[in-house]
Amino acid sequence: MAAVYRARRVRRQLPLSPWLFAAPGLLIIGVFILYPFVSTLVNAFTDKRTLIPGEFVGLANFRELLHDDMFWIGLRNSTLYVLGVVPALVILPLLLALLVQKNIPGITFFRSAFYTPVVASIVVVGLIWVWLLDERGLINSLLEAVGVGRVGFLSDQWLLLLSAMAVTVWKGLGYYMIIYLAALANVPRELHEAAAVDGAGAIRRFVTVTVPAVRSTMALVGALSSVAAFKVFSEVYLMAGPSGGPAGEDTTLVMLVQRTGTGLTGRVGYASAISVVVFVVTVALMLLVLRADRRGEA
Repeated sequence: MAAVYRARRVRRQLPLSPWLFAAPGLLIIGVFILYPFVSTLVNAFTDKRTLIPGEFVGLANFRELLHDDMFWIGLRNSTLYVLGVVPALVILPLLLALLVQKNIPGITFFRSAFYTPVVASIVVVGLIWVWLLDERGLINSLLEAVGVGRVGFLSDQWLLLLSAMAVTVWKGLGYYMIIYLAALANVPRELHEAAAVDGAGAIRRFVTVTVPAVRSTMALVGALSSVAAFKVFSEVYLMAGPSGGPAGEDTTLVMLVQRTGTGLTGRVGYASAISVVVFVVTVALMLLVLRADRRGEA
């Protein structure tokens, strides 16, 4: 009887056990993800400020966005960032993964070297590139030494944006290279051997064998890099400064959220409305990339 009683007691307690194990994770998700998300969504429809609770204003913040020049500048720069960074982060890591895929002596060193920027702090990386690209930095000194002259990498609107894109690509190469290495390991060697027997060269094997085999991985990399590029903040902030470059022309949407919603007079409601726009666009980017991948497979 005692054994039957203990078995029944265990069965009654068992349904609660999974929730006890999941409780810490669910608590963290609720406090640091769900609550900020719901709070931002609610604040987007209010005129809340840093020290003022605010009142419900409906779509007033979103209507103001349509007439805000800085919002359109931020949207332009964030969109250009996606167009400039994503193709490079989809193609270059794949080529890099093909180079380091072979098991030859010393290849581990190169894999580690290519991955080092990923684990480096973005603040450290940004400061290093600022020192390199400064008017009196190493790159301009070399350019002046060969007679080209100094280039305003950090003072010209478009060169500054391109420089920030280069930093993003350089830092992300190793991360996406690892993803591609995992995908390439699952490509059957027989496909390459059959293509080689048919007379296909390296480029043709890459186009007809490698690319179709890793198409889903390319879509994943495209989705991840699109979201990260549209939400870019650190690279541009470190290289352009809090003002967003010359006359604020290099401001991105996330920089605009930070600038608008912080400080003692921060417009939290208006910044939340910009955050909602960023969220909607990033979700749309992911859906577009995944839909294009499904069409490609079909």
